[in-house]
Amino acid sequence: MIDAVLQSMTDTILQSVIDTVRRSVSDGALVSSWNYFRHLATVLVPLFVGASFLVGLAEEYLPPERVEGMLRRRNGGSGNVVAAGLGAVTPFCSCSTVPVLAGLLGAGAPLGLSFSFLLASPIVNEIAVLLLVGVFGVQVAAVYVVATLGAAIVGGVVLDTFDLDHLVRDVDVTADGRTTATDGGTADCSCSRETSRATHRERVTTAARGAAAFFRETFPYLLLGMGLGALIHGAVPASLLQQVAGHPLAVPLAALAGAPLYVSTSGMLGIAAPLADQGVPIGTLVAFVVGGAGVSIPNLVLLHKLFERELLAVYAATVVTVGVSVGFLLNLLFA
Repeated sequence: MIDAVLQSMTDTILQSVIDTVRRSVSDGALVSSWNYFRHLATVLVPLFVGASFLVGLAEEYLPPERVEGMLRRRNGGSGNVVAAGLGAVTPFCSCSTVPVLAGLLGAGAPLGLSFSFLLASPIVNEIAVLLLVGVFGVQVAAVYVVATLGAAIVGGVVLDTFDLDHLVRDVDVTADGRTTATDGGTADCSCSRETSRATHRERVTTAARGAAAFFRETFPYLLLGMGLGALIHGAVPASLLQQVAGHPLAVPLAALAGAPLYVSTSGMLGIAAPLADQGVPIGTLVAFVVGGAGVSIPNLVLLHKLFERELLAVYAATVVTVGVSVGFLLNLLFA
């Protein structure tokens, strides 16, 4: 008797799934998803190619050791502005940002100044800005850049008012042929690349090669994001997405949800584009991107080498607060 009931329930569920798939195909959901994917590709891929070249140029003219040297000479206040600006224009991934951060702290740079660099580095970069222009337009991208840079500056200044230096670990961090220490200095400031005597033409050529390598490495994540976004666009009703996004806690929940779902900024913006077209508020999507970029699991794992848990929690809470604040601001301005 029980077996018969279970078999009946299983048959009913399977038939429901089959009917849903059949309706999706017959209603043109897959065709709609494919058409939207092609639309995203024509918009985002050219921007991604251009951003990849800008990343290569930034790596040539602002390598990690040069950024570290520029920031070592700065103090708090105006130094936070410079630190946030350099964090925005340097396309360092976590594996490069952490050694630079270690070198700054080891050289005696204020913790707040180092935090301004750390906050801006993953959130504001060439990839994010250009893709934001393609997805949401120039106005949204401009507000995003100004708001996130301002938050990075203010966050660093505020952090400097607290005595948290004892929460920085005394460690050596080795990456890219150079070793940096947080216990009072740099053990080895040598770098595996020689860029000081390169001509502009040589740097542009090297940047182009680096851009090609960066493109090959990260383009699959953009394709993944666009693919998932296109499927959402074709299969998920807009009314359902709008209902979920209309919840009062949608913005903070989006900022928190970004971390475990993070693959890359390009991939997350590929998902955000169709959600915006389906009526999800821009600020909610930006909170999702900021939370994922700043509090991604790989980023936290690397930072845990430098920070005690309490300071790591302060960093994560600051990033989420930035994401939520910028999200509410964008929703208010572009409602």
